[in-house]
Amino acid sequence: MTTNVPSTTLRELVGLDSRPPRLSESVLIMIDFQNTYRTGVMALPGAEEAVKAGARLLARARAAGTPVVHIVNDGGENTPYDIRAHIGAISDEVAPVDGEPTVVKQFPNGFHATELEQVLKDAGAAPGSGKDLVLAGFMTHMCVVFTAQGAFNLGYRPTVVADATATRPLPAPDGGVLPADVLQTAALTTVTDLFGLVVPGADALDD
Repeated sequence: MTTNVPSTTLRELVGLDSRPPRLSESVLIMIDFQNTYRTGVMALPGAEEAVKAGARLLARARAAGTPVVHIVNDGGENTPYDIRAHIGAISDEVAPVDGEPTVVKQFPNGFHATELEQVLKDAGAAPGSGKDLVLAGFMTHMCVVFTAQGAFNLGYRPTVVADATATRPLPAPDGGVLPADVLQTAALTTVTDLFGLVVPGADALDD
């Protein structure tokens, strides 16, 4: 006989902070908002809505004086991630403005083999500084989750803005297909178990 036991996250078990961050006390990291996720072989269900949500989040952050860091994935020439071509460029709606650095990566974790940690330190957001990290972008199950994990491992407190993320359906080990919305929920749940917080949208964050 089985008993239904309410699930408890690892964050709750170890007593990690569950307060949503303030934008003015954070750094916004915009992950892989590249055109490749809006068209062609890598187009994601929900990408257009996520870009619009990302643009709203970005506007809020800029208005609050929040430092903004952009990340792009460089897959090399003639790939869906060619940052030298339009397909790999950051979408116009969320493109960097003067003073907003762009970090180029080649792995899902935005901290791995990049200058991201140094860029954050230069923005006054070293681990333990009290500055939180707010994350948004593509793909939820891949670069968003692994960058959140990388941030957590370094001592940061990351928060993912759910409506400014999206992912795609994937082949499942049982031979079926895992729908994008199911994988989206699973990826965000992975974050909330230990690595960080998840908020539904920018409105959940105070300036």
